[in-house]
Amino acid sequence: MSSLQSEIERLTSSKDDKHHASARTIFLEFRDQLTRGEIRAAEKINGEWKVNVWVKQGILLGFRLGELTQMGSGECLSFVDKDTFPARKFTVADRVRMVPGGSSARLGAYVAPSVICMPPMFINAGAYVDEGTMIDSHALVGSCAQIGKRVHLSAAAQIGGVLEPVNAAPVIIEDDVLVGGNCGVYEGTLVRVRAVLGAGTILTRSTPLYDLVGGKVYRAGKDKPLEVPEGAVVVPGSRAVNKGQAADWGISLYTPVIVKYRDEKTARGVELEDWLR
Repeated sequence: MSSLQSEIERLTSSKDDKHHASARTIFLEFRDQLTRGEIRAAEKINGEWKVNVWVKQGILLGFRLGELTQMGSGECLSFVDKDTFPARKFTVADRVRMVPGGSSARLGAYVAPSVICMPPMFINAGAYVDEGTMIDSHALVGSCAQIGKRVHLSAAAQIGGVLEPVNAAPVIIEDDVLVGGNCGVYEGTLVRVRAVLGAGTILTRSTPLYDLVGGKVYRAGKDKPLEVPEGAVVVPGSRAVNKGQAADWGISLYTPVIVKYRDEKTARGVELEDWLR
């Protein structure tokens, strides 16, 4: 166990952490490591994703230590937030394209070199966004969400944050995934490499995922999230309700459906252009 981890765990269990002179110093060191990507809320070890509970505890500690303060400048750009998680200021050395127009990322979020941020978008504290990813207009990367390499989060895609409970897995989007416009991925859903989520697809713990190719249904379990298989192409669908009044009324409920698995044609259709990066 690292000394930083033990200090975060100690402060988390303390009832009067604001009175510890060193508490803010410890947190700021923790936040800097988060921002540099040296620690993260979840990481892949031997092919399996592991939640780092202490990291999520550290993020919550930051909110507990923070004081409301006026930030920004001018009448239009000023806002009020906890002083422990101000907006991150990027420089040329970060090699992140932050296009003008109202985008923001908090300190404590890792944004790798070559990431492109189209306005307006938001990356919350604890998130991890890896190289070559594009975050399009009106997209959200929630607190602790883990975004892989060369991911495209299309316009208005919502990647939910899972900060509490601290032992819950965050939403994870692995490498080379395309998340279509107006998609919503929530409640710890795991999207495996090279999957494609068609526009408007919604994924939650309570959403069964029907695989028309494999003839099976994917569901979240008590201790595991909903998982989208590698290379799956998922689109919004519906299934009829055959019981009670719903059957008489002809009601159908939304469900995501795997209609195919990624092939050469799909790959050409979702290929990210290197020259944009």
